[in-house]
Amino acid sequence: MFRSLKHLMPRGLYGRAALILILPVVIIQIVVSVTFIQRHFERVTEQMTQSVALEVQLLLDEVGAAKDISAAKARILPLVRALDMTVVLPAEKVAPGDTRAFWDWSGRAVAATIRQRFPGLVASELPIQQRFAKFTFQTKFGLLMLSVDRARVSASNPHQLLVLMLFTSALMTFIAYLFLRNQLRPIKQLGDAAAAFGKGQQRPYRPRGALEVRAAGMAFLDMRGRIERQIEQRTLMLSGISHDLRSPLTRLKLGLSLLPEDSETRALLQDVGDMERLVDEFLAFVRGDATETPENTNAVALAQRAVENANRMGQRVTLIHSMGQGSMILRPAAVTRALENLIGNAVRHGKNVRVSVALTERVLRYSVEDDGPGIPKDRRDEAILPFSRLDGARDPNRGGGVGLGLSIAADIARSHGGTLRLGESEALGGLKAELVLAR
Repeated sequence: MFRSLKHLMPRGLYGRAALILILPVVIIQIVVSVTFIQRHFERVTEQMTQSVALEVQLLLDEVGAAKDISAAKARILPLVRALDMTVVLPAEKVAPGDTRAFWDWSGRAVAATIRQRFPGLVASELPIQQRFAKFTFQTKFGLLMLSVDRARVSASNPHQLLVLMLFTSALMTFIAYLFLRNQLRPIKQLGDAAAAFGKGQQRPYRPRGALEVRAAGMAFLDMRGRIERQIEQRTLMLSGISHDLRSPLTRLKLGLSLLPEDSETRALLQDVGDMERLVDEFLAFVRGDATETPENTNAVALAQRAVENANRMGQRVTLIHSMGQGSMILRPAAVTRALENLIGNAVRHGKNVRVSVALTERVLRYSVEDDGPGIPKDRRDEAILPFSRLDGARDPNRGGGVGLGLSIAADIARSHGGTLRLGESEALGGLKAELVLAR
């Protein structure tokens, strides 16, 4: 039962806070309406009706003691004037029963009290739109219709109290919502700033709100500062490593190029080239996309450029379709590097490669499919790990790789608030890699 009700609960913080705020107010109104309005007004109405019933009993006794209808009218005339009532004797025939509005709680109490006191009651009319309540009794001279001021037999209808309660509750709920919104807004701003930082975006944020929210905001700012300093120090370190490694490799390559060309020299030059490529891949993996600033980028055009670059290199890559058009904030060079790594991995193990783009309201998804041997389902998580070496034809190191292409793509996807998914291509039968980025 509780699980089924859980699905009906609001998802957002504002909705749940509003539910916490409004639900007690509604319950209090219902309890007050039932216990106070209904019981109190009904009891007051019963007491007032009992008092009027004594006067009605006096009139009926006078009518019953008269010898004829003329004597009956003469006996009750002074009483009617003194009691401020209107009597019609004999009265026209009326339909038996009680006439009142179904929401008239006090009218229900009046009719029940009169009928209990006078078994000879034929009909009662308690219209809310009129001032008078009418009662018809059976006497020995025919029907007697008695009209009395409604205010004498029942308490005032509680509509004004209900309106006042609703207005006051709505006003207090609105005021409470204003205070609640001021408390929830800093929490939402903190969540937005954390989500933006998870996507690699720098959003201005200043802690506000209650002490606990301010403490959480300060902790987030400290954490963000430490991460940014770590990224900056890593970038500086990588710049030095890149310079220190490339300089001796360049000198070594230049020295080998001056030697007489033979098989040994060509082999050494090839080794130097492999070392340069390995250094580039290691640096690309460690650097990630920390040095690039996010910008508004056309998602489909980025995929088209990556496919065109692959075609210029003689690779058989096709952009089959794109769903959705538009731009989003991302690091274009990093995403291009991730997409090219996926395409290069697919080309290395398959003959036909297809790329597709899907842009929705929440995510951007690049899909790269090939007709290669694929990766077993139980080894896909392992394939994303850096420096992973799989057995068989789908080894990331095959063709000169170092097993970092999928790891770099996964790291770039995570820096954009997304993920890298590996599956099986239904169209080509090989591997299907999906680069999912959050918008």
